[in-house]
Amino acid sequence: MRTKHTSHPLPSFPVYSSAFVSPNEFVLGGGGGQSKTGIKNKLRLYRIEGDSRLELLNELELASGEDAPMSMAAHPSRSEIVGGINSSEDALKSGPNRNCRVYSVKENKISFSDACSTIQLNGEDDDFQKVTVFSPNGKYLAVGGTRDLSVLHYPSLTPVATPIHLEKGEMYDAAFSSSTLVVATTVNLLVYALPSEAEGDTAEKSKDSRSISSELLHTIDRPTLPGKDAGSSFRAVRFHPSDETTLYTVSNTVPPKTRSKSSPRRAFVVKWNTDTWTATKVRQISDRGVTCFDVSPDGKLLAFGSSDLTVGVLDAQSLAPLLTILKAHEFPPTTLRFSPHSDILVSGSADNTIRVATIPVGLGATSWGTWLLFIVALLVLLFAILAKQWPRALTDVLSEVPPLQ
Repeated sequence: MRTKHTSHPLPSFPVYSSAFVSPNEFVLGGGGGQSKTGIKNKLRLYRIEGDSRLELLNELELASGEDAPMSMAAHPSRSEIVGGINSSEDALKSGPNRNCRVYSVKENKISFSDACSTIQLNGEDDDFQKVTVFSPNGKYLAVGGTRDLSVLHYPSLTPVATPIHLEKGEMYDAAFSSSTLVVATTVNLLVYALPSEAEGDTAEKSKDSRSISSELLHTIDRPTLPGKDAGSSFRAVRFHPSDETTLYTVSNTVPPKTRSKSSPRRAFVVKWNTDTWTATKVRQISDRGVTCFDVSPDGKLLAFGSSDLTVGVLDAQSLAPLLTILKAHEFPPTTLRFSPHSDILVSGSADNTIRVATIPVGLGATSWGTWLLFIVALLVLLFAILAKQWPRALTDVLSEVPPLQ
């Protein structure tokens, strides 16, 4: 199916993160990072109408020497976003890294709320807050770098428990259900229990994160994928918005080492049943690694950006491809977000562009593919009924035929 989509150039603004704050307003985070490129690091607020009209409402320039906003999440009900922004080298000499920051978005303006927290990173100079995720009710916030992840109460930003530290592998993503936190690493999925509402309120008031431990419930190994790849690593994880028994992950494969031409680094999306932690559907979605992933708020669609410069949309139920935008960007997409009404998809890249696509009404679970399956099932049922009644009808007809003389 075709869709309308438009590329919007943003001169001198490499895009790394994004978040919708209303059905037609979103925030972009980007810039030149801490390198001395002369490109300012900023947060920008835009309004969109359809795919073609884009209006810059406000921008907030970050302090000199600070990093670009590398990750971002919007609160489910408050006009606030949380961004991962490393402090400048000069600021780190005299204080902690104020890397987890809260911004308010009101009256077409972005402003720093003075709320911030220092999350534990692995101490390497190139580490940054790559994970920023809210729980569905907005009470918890998961933020993390390469090896360490912290779960915080929101809006106090006090720790829920001691940070989670990975002994092996790297962290890429995290997702909340109402009772669990799933962390996607290169080697496995880690499923942690969240505190009950009463326990969480007690711990937040006491500001004692030691009262609740991060209980590891399950460790889920990487799924078996088709082909002869040497292995795979998790890249993204998302729960279905209205069905917590359904989880989606994206895995990028590790090609086998051969003397011939290198094999492609394929990407697969996997649908999981979280009651049994079994993979119920597996589908290859790209011949190159996936760089970003999202699930529509209505739960009907999955979207991904690939290092082959493609942006694609899948049916969340069947994993069948619905839309493909070839060469959506000049560089691989870095961020991808559905609007709250699931009718717009925005992708961004370090190539100084974003692409806005309108999602056709009825795409997804109610698409023609689903109706086709329904019609086929109806025809099978009809033939079964006819087959059952045919012998009786034939007997009635033969009974009326006079015998041969």
